[in-house]
Amino acid sequence: MSIRDEAARGFQHGAEAYERGRPGYPPEAVKWLWRELRLGPGRTVLDVAAGTGKLTRELVPSGAAVVAVEPVAGMMAVLEQVVPGATALSGTAEALPLSDQSVDAITVAQAFHWFDGPAAVVEFHRVLRPGGRFGLIWNRRNVDEPIHRAVREIIEPYHRDSPSHYRGEWRRPVEDGGLFAAASHIEVPSEQVLGADSFVDRFNSISYIAALPEAERASVTERLRAVASQAGEPIRLGYTTEAYVYDRA
Repeated sequence: MSIRDEAARGFQHGAEAYERGRPGYPPEAVKWLWRELRLGPGRTVLDVAAGTGKLTRELVPSGAAVVAVEPVAGMMAVLEQVVPGATALSGTAEALPLSDQSVDAITVAQAFHWFDGPAAVVEFHRVLRPGGRFGLIWNRRNVDEPIHRAVREIIEPYHRDSPSHYRGEWRRPVEDGGLFAAASHIEVPSEQVLGADSFVDRFNSISYIAALPEAERASVTERLRAVASQAGEPIRLGYTTEAYVYDRA
């Protein structure tokens, strides 16, 4: 199954910026996922739409065998370089390259809103063993902070109809399909500390910005650098990291 053209182009072009600029996940949230997904030696966890491995690298120290599935070649190239402890496979959430009941847990970081939700949920149920769980995690920007408001004024006009987890539409296929049941949820405050270059990378790696024509992207970059200059270094961006875990029915 193919992915949206905007995501394919944006994440292919922005893979290096994604790795340099996107935040990781706070230790409290990572350890919570380990515990709730029962990760450890003898278990296998699948990280879907793994990107450059921002979450994947945090799963390897759990001792579980880690498989990462990613459809965008540019992202996978970075993933394979920075997370050699994971097995990387090309594929999508809607057509996973794994056999039935072959994994104990699934994770999705910053990505479920991009999926065809009903199809992905069916695939997750197929590859999970009975008693398996899957977890979703996002870093949600604290948009009321002045610096986030300034950035939003720059990037929001380009958002258009791009999928977003903020609206909560991802919940419907997960919670109403009868294949999974909600198990637990956590929210953790987090902060990303950046220099000016990484700050620009952080927002240039957003799919709909990375996919812009070069001249428009250069204009966005110039405005982001002006925000960074006004803020001064180090630049602090606040987030709320939210994670959800579901039981396979």
